[in-house]
Amino acid sequence: MATAASPLAQKITEALDFDKRLFFVLLVSIFLIIRYLTNTLILEAIPDSEQLDAQGDLLFFHIFNTLNYLWTPFAFLWKFTVIAFLFWSIGLTIGYKVKFKALWQFALVAELIFIFPELLRLLWYMNPSGTVSYLEIQNFEPLSALWLVGPENVHERFHYPLSLLNLFEIGYGVVWVLGFHTLSRRSIQESIPVVLLAYFLPLLLWLAFYAASFR
Repeated sequence: MATAASPLAQKITEALDFDKRLFFVLLVSIFLIIRYLTNTLILEAIPDSEQLDAQGDLLFFHIFNTLNYLWTPFAFLWKFTVIAFLFWSIGLTIGYKVKFKALWQFALVAELIFIFPELLRLLWYMNPSGTVSYLEIQNFEPLSALWLVGPENVHERFHYPLSLLNLFEIGYGVVWVLGFHTLSRRSIQESIPVVLLAYFLPLLLWLAFYAASFR
């Protein structure tokens, strides 16, 4: 049964009282800047990159990155919508009614945690040694299972799944426990199963499907 907002929920609500549209623009801008700088490092790590660039051999590299930049805001909108729907539908199934708009806005704020792995990759290779390859920079997934075992030690089909098994995903889940607790006015103990069912279960199913269908 829903109760009055806890002191923690009240503090979180106060902290989230800002313009979400402006925050979305800021979030996208930060991701784009970090990714642009990281792609610059990747480009510099390609042997004879300046000559290859002058010859037009890196045209597809630039096209792919440009499309990725353009797609970033739409990818975020899609991700927030899907995650909000999962939490809304699972919560409704269990009997915890929460407004979809509130869940969507919280998904927007929770995405902030994924700036840190992007930033860590950039800072880690800010001054790369001459032996660092562009693939090494591109495949660097800090604090993940892939980072622990090394991409060269596992089949390529497991690179993506292992890269998503990281501390930031766990932190994202913790943030959502607090968020659902705040939005639904349910206890922390009641919010944990919702996060497990709405986020981690679909994530694990997707990773299993990806690994099984990899060719």
